[in-house]
Amino acid sequence: MPTDEPVPAEQFDDMAQQRRSIHLGMWAFLATELLLFGGLFAGFTVYRVQHGAVFAEAATHLDLTLGSINTALLLTSGLTLFAAEQAITDRHRGTGLLFLLATTLLGAVFLGIKGYEWYAEASHNLVPVLGWPFHYEGQSPAIAELFFNFYFIMTGLHAAHMLMGVIALGAMVFLVGRWRDAHKLDRQIRMVGLYWAFVDVVWIFVFTSLYLLRA
Repeated sequence: MPTDEPVPAEQFDDMAQQRRSIHLGMWAFLATELLLFGGLFAGFTVYRVQHGAVFAEAATHLDLTLGSINTALLLTSGLTLFAAEQAITDRHRGTGLLFLLATTLLGAVFLGIKGYEWYAEASHNLVPVLGWPFHYEGQSPAIAELFFNFYFIMTGLHAAHMLMGVIALGAMVFLVGRWRDAHKLDRQIRMVGLYWAFVDVVWIFVFTSLYLLRA
């Protein structure tokens, strides 16, 4: 385990400036992602207000139980990743590695459940994307199709970000297992933690907008 003080990269005056620059870059990236999801939520809200009854009925075709389980998994993964970050900061390598593995597993299970949910919806012909047949027996099928377009775009985009997060967690498991530069690991785990927290928050809005607003 290295004990030397970290040395900043040559373009920085000191480590404090380097850390601020890294955090600023990460926050700028998350801001662009927020604009992407924000546009989707804004569009969904407009149509939700215009077609409230049809959207509410269409939402009843989503599996609230699976959505709730995934919400619990993602919130728990946020806690385990925070515990991993604290353990790595305190130089508890084994504990940090354990919590990282737990977070990675929770993320993978989330994606597995979401994949199963998509499969179940496809089996009921509720996937209006990629040229798949769409058949809806409720009122106003064209408006319901719009709801499911939003649903698959929003959950698909979130799942893509989740997949990137799981890959980043896997990379952190490898890096913590090697434990070559603890100071560098501190910075890396904080960046992954910020990204994962963003994914968590986005899912809360996705879950609330799509699964819970049924009335």
